[in-house]
Amino acid sequence: MAIRRTPRSSTLAGAGRTAAETDRTSAVHAERAAVALLARRDHATGELSRKLAAQKFEPDAIAGALEALKRRHALDDARYAENYVSYHAGRGRGPERIRTDLKAFGVLEELISAALEGGPDWRGLARQQRERRFGPEIPAEWADKARQARFLQYRGFSSDHIRSALGPDFDAD
Repeated sequence: MAIRRTPRSSTLAGAGRTAAETDRTSAVHAERAAVALLARRDHATGELSRKLAAQKFEPDAIAGALEALKRRHALDDARYAENYVSYHAGRGRGPERIRTDLKAFGVLEELISAALEGGPDWRGLARQQRERRFGPEIPAEWADKARQARFLQYRGFSSDHIRSALGPDFDAD
């Protein structure tokens, strides 16, 4: 005897929910959805707003939910920026790439600058990333130096950091 299975719904909408629970105009429901997202990982305000908008919540409901979360300190862009800088610097990313990522998430420039200033020694990190990838010797050939400079630039280091990592006689310009 074969067991017949009913197909499962891939979405939660309509799976035992009432009309009030799927209300996309309520700030309370938007806040619940935001808390569910924040339970997985920390989010920036702009990023969380975009995710709630993608779930078809009304702009007023999103704004109310975000304000409530900020009042409860569950949503804090300064904390998010500091944690983001710490994590990505630990993975070898430079300040320019981190700045670009945080801007894309909607974090204010003042918060980004403060988080980057409190970050690691960027020159030392650039030197460490270069040595990890290419070894401790600084190459004599300009083509090899240029290749290493491109690597560091892709990682998000500024030209000052790259010059520091490749030695005093290197000029990336």
